Amino acid sequence: MTDEIDQTLIAALMADSRRSLKALAQISGLSSPSVAERLRRLEERGVIRGYTVEVEPRHFGYQLQAIVRVRPLPGKLHEVERLIQSIPEFTECDKVTGEDCFIARLHVRSMEQLDELLDQINGSAETNTAIVKKTSVARRLPPMSGAS
Repeated sequence: MTDEIDQTLIAALMADSRRSLKALAQISGLSSPSVAERLRRLEERGVIRGYTVEVEPRHFGYQLQAIVRVRPLPGKLHEVERLIQSIPEFTECDKVTGEDCFIARLHVRSMEQLDELLDQINGSAETNTAIVKKTSVARRLPPMSGAS
């Protein structure tokens, strides 16, 4: 179970995962050793799974982002899943219910590269692709109040 202080620490780290223990102590009203202990317990319980940095793919030449719905052909589910996992431009993929089995996000440098990547799985699956024009809501946490 997380309390209000845990939630304050988590929110502060979500805004800037590089904050020092001293800064987190000031934000939470705790001492630095108390913050360190709380973070250790949150990590041990799996509430905090890691600390990360956000990178802008465009700085590496990835000008386009696409969302791809993937419907494997009969008997090809595991093959398609392995294919998606093996293509590094697929940066996220969820296995979902419904007509499509996977919803994936990928970054590409061009439309030609998108076609080349999708051709790798089109022999085993049907795809439906949408190009992302703008991210209206970046990845974020749901409200933590009432969290356990």
